[in-house]
Amino acid sequence: MSIQKPKGTQDLLPGEIEKWHYIEAKAREVCQRFNFREIRTPMFEHTELFQRGVGETTDIVEKEMYTFLDKGDRSISLRPEGTAGVVRSYVENKLYGEPDVSKMYYIGPMFRYEQPQAGRYRQFHQFGIEAFGSVDPSLDAEIIALGYTFYKELGLKDVTVEINSVGNPAVRAVYREKIQEFFAPVKDKLCKDCQSRYDRNPMRILDCKVDQKYGEGAPTILEYLDEECQTHFQAVQGYLAAMEIPFRINPRLVRGLDYYTHTAFEYKAAGIGAIDTIGGGGRYNGLVGEIGGTDQPGVGFGLGMERILLVLQAQGVDIPGVKPLDVYLIGLGEAAERECVKLLQNLRLAGLSAEKDYLGRKIKAKMKSADRYNAAYVAILGEDELAKGEITLKTMATGEQETLPLADLVQTLRERAGQV
Repeated sequence: MSIQKPKGTQDLLPGEIEKWHYIEAKAREVCQRFNFREIRTPMFEHTELFQRGVGETTDIVEKEMYTFLDKGDRSISLRPEGTAGVVRSYVENKLYGEPDVSKMYYIGPMFRYEQPQAGRYRQFHQFGIEAFGSVDPSLDAEIIALGYTFYKELGLKDVTVEINSVGNPAVRAVYREKIQEFFAPVKDKLCKDCQSRYDRNPMRILDCKVDQKYGEGAPTILEYLDEECQTHFQAVQGYLAAMEIPFRINPRLVRGLDYYTHTAFEYKAAGIGAIDTIGGGGRYNGLVGEIGGTDQPGVGFGLGMERILLVLQAQGVDIPGVKPLDVYLIGLGEAAERECVKLLQNLRLAGLSAEKDYLGRKIKAKMKSADRYNAAYVAILGEDELAKGEITLKTMATGEQETLPLADLVQTLRERAGQV
């Protein structure tokens, strides 16, 4: 039996990968406008980082991490999300010493051991942003606006934002008791996971898809916000309204990670069945201190790339694919073929995409190859043309042919490609 890719992974092949390039380029371009700079962190970290940062009671840490002992007997985990690694880097490299807010973005693979389904893989990819150093609610709104702008400029339709406040530690301590009181009469009826959550992290019961019926009528955290949390949440709503970002308050939104404080949010878009969440994030004011740094407030999001592609496809949004080839070279005869090798390099050095045949095929097969590459031009060089210092250039869209001085080919194609 031939070796196949592991379950929950995918090969991104030529013809498909160009769509990823387009989405990644849009993410980078939007981040540049919002003054975020790229950071790249390791794909594996010490397991303790995720236990402390993501939370030991989360499904991610309890069930989904790829954890192993390395040859030095250290516990290492493949990163299941991006924020903890960025915070670790922020602390380790003392970026908190910078005078301005630190604004960073990342694009890369994450790893979670879970059952693969539409838009969900064991190796998946996220585009995320993190901002450190300010408690200003306008920064929360800016983070939300960046993600919304990214989705809209990709062409996604009917994107909305759901927001909630998950309070601060004091508020959550009060709310924890209220949630436990509410679920106490049905504790034995809850799923096994939620029975465990009841004592360790009862807010997570509200996030359970199995026990939703038992959560009807549960108190919401919004009922227990103190003045600080209420003021922050109201301000975020005001800034979003001012920026004309459509949102609705979802008092049951708690997110699946333990580090959130104040603002929590998710992006919604129809297109992949019952799953309509395409990304989310929130504020995490205690996470930097939890991971060992001088505590600094933070806020960010993580957006799933696979889900973005699925929704774009489901909504019929056209994504630019493979770019047409500028020119395909055909040499007729040994001397012409040798000249084509030199010409090919000169074209590529001039910034043009160029290709030739490597299989010794006849001219008809070479023309078909040029068609498959969607070449804008075919340049044909025969022995007679080579002797005269000329080359035949065919415009594939019209079939029109012309003869050019061989020395002028590169410049002519650059001009027609709009490079000059």
